[in-house]
Amino acid sequence: MDMFGFLIRKTAYDSWDNMFRIVLVNIGFVAILAIPVYLPRLINIIGFEVANWLEIAIRAFGILLCSVYVAAAALSVKSISDYSSFGSADFLRNLKKAWPAGLIMGLAIFVLFMIIVIVIPFYMSIDSMLGLFLAAIVFWAMIFGILSFQFYFAVHARLGSTLIKTFKKCLLIFFDNPGFAVFAFLHNFIALILSVLLAFMFPGPCGILLFLDEALRLRLLKYDWLEANPGSKRSKIPWDALLVEEREKTGVRTFRNFIFPWKD
Repeated sequence: MDMFGFLIRKTAYDSWDNMFRIVLVNIGFVAILAIPVYLPRLINIIGFEVANWLEIAIRAFGILLCSVYVAAAALSVKSISDYSSFGSADFLRNLKKAWPAGLIMGLAIFVLFMIIVIVIPFYMSIDSMLGLFLAAIVFWAMIFGILSFQFYFAVHARLGSTLIKTFKKCLLIFFDNPGFAVFAFLHNFIALILSVLLAFMFPGPCGILLFLDEALRLRLLKYDWLEANPGSKRSKIPWDALLVEEREKTGVRTFRNFIFPWKD
């Protein structure tokens, strides 16, 4: 539990110290999100009827744009986890690097969207146990995918793997650390609720990406230690020793120091 507590504390410190950057990135995300969410409705409101295929195309295009933007944000927040920062020029460079990974995950998210709005309701409409059974299988497969691939952008940003290796590493992280994956999911679910209340300005997608990168960065310390200590039990990771340097860099703040760091 020490690792989880430190993870939340470091994420909180880094989020607060970089709130302006996080809010700016979130504003850009919200602007792009308006394309798949509101553009089809807006076209209908102004008097043009949108065909079903065109509506799907607009939503797919918007989801792909959002995914590419999130991939660039993941590359950018990596510097915050590493005790640095990023600027607008860094973000633009990251857009050029991240677009392939963003497009791939965007396609996966679009498929997930179609499963939620079409496939599961279709199976549920079948008035039989078979329909319920198929809907349950699809639902739990979707949950498994979310738990596994929530680390996709962080893994791609931090490990710089090919797309296939990125997916494989996401699966390995989940199967080797199921409790860690569930904890990350629950944290992000709470962060998402808070984000909705704050109009996605904070923590928003950028804050969630920062948490996932922080989480992956600390979890990788486990694998560095296992590589240096072959034959050690995977359940006996000396987190206190592994986090000594991280704790020294992060420090401890009082509530006053946290809110008003310049008065320290």
